[in-house]
Amino acid sequence: MRSAFRLATIPRVQEIVTFRGRRVTEEDVRTIRDIITRNPGKTRRFISQEVCRVWDWRQPNGLLKDMVCRGLLLQLHRRTFIDLPPPKFVPRNPLVERRKPPKVSVDETPIECSLGRLGPVELVQVRQTPNQEVARGLIQQYHYLGFTLPVGEHLEYLALAAGRPVACITWSSAPWYIGARDRYIGWSPETRRRNLHLICNNTRFLILPWVRVPYLASHLLALSRRALPNDWERHYGHSIYLVETFVDPERFAGTCYKADNWIAAGHTTGRGKLSKSRSSNRPRKVVYVRPLSRRFREVLNA
Repeated sequence: MRSAFRLATIPRVQEIVTFRGRRVTEEDVRTIRDIITRNPGKTRRFISQEVCRVWDWRQPNGLLKDMVCRGLLLQLHRRTFIDLPPPKFVPRNPLVERRKPPKVSVDETPIECSLGRLGPVELVQVRQTPNQEVARGLIQQYHYLGFTLPVGEHLEYLALAAGRPVACITWSSAPWYIGARDRYIGWSPETRRRNLHLICNNTRFLILPWVRVPYLASHLLALSRRALPNDWERHYGHSIYLVETFVDPERFAGTCYKADNWIAAGHTTGRGKLSKSRSSNRPRKVVYVRPLSRRFREVLNA
């Protein structure tokens, strides 16, 4: 005799969109609509911050993920899932209206000597200091990629020898998906979503063209990565456990990274982060990584 009972079907939660690693469901959309309805006349910023509070959506340092949430709300608004109030004003978008850093005048007298004769090199974190424009101006003038405004968490360093600039180093938030790096760490997509903020990317490294000092580059990399965890924690409330960079093998051999014991983990796909094609449309770069802690896999996979 067949049983008259049947297993109840558990309704599947309908996912609307995934934004910056957060899966937004129909229930989430209803929550946002309710916040908008209960707060007529409030600004988009107020609504964004209220959504962050309800979801407890925060940065590692405890601050609300306001700007990320605003991007999500705008996407849902454009796709007609929600109806945001009209903006009070349209602020200038620095990513669209890119202002190039002003030209910097520094002493360009050639420096050609050994690292020992160069004397002590001071590595100064210059983000949000008067020397920030000096570092950015030098990168704009002398780095082959020029200066690009860093996105997300970032720190900028200026290296000084006897008070003269000799190099610039910039570290920024790590890209969302790099296959070679992710295989090296061994984390899952879900773990990567939680812990990506614990690694960062060396986006610019410039030795000024009139500075010719053997071993200076690897020496500066070592100074920078040693200072990085404490500086990052001081600015963002969390440390860094692994660093990465991408080297174009058609231009560079990656010698200074190898000298500082960085590991070649593989290559990029050459498609770029916004490409929808499966074919390479730019040079494939070597992915170098450098753990900053013996426990890096344990922490990153937590």
